Amino acid sequence: MVASRSARERKAGVQAGPLARAKIDLDGEQQFLYRISCTTCVARGRTPWSTHRAGGDNGFMAAMDRWTFHLVEKHPGEDAPCLAFLAEAQQRLHERREQAPG
Repeated sequence: MVASRSARERKAGVQAGPLARAKIDLDGEQQFLYRISCTTCVARGRTPWSTHRAGGDNGFMAAMDRWTFHLVEKHPGEDAPCLAFLAEAQQRLHERREQAPG
């Protein structure tokens, strides 16, 4: 059975930890777009910092990786289940950078 959008949203919120607010939107093709925002940090005025990026790289893993890096950099004392996967997130980042043109 496929998990519902709200169940996926709750799971992402739990994995992201207490400083996160997780939301799932749908794109034009009805694909899930994950947005994880920080309850304490702001970007561009009063907009909460969030993992959402323009384009197609807003899947669960990409959003959770960006959130994990945000926690490590901006909230080093915080604990969240996603931090258990920090090494894997760093490996994916390294691989993306190696594949980037230029």
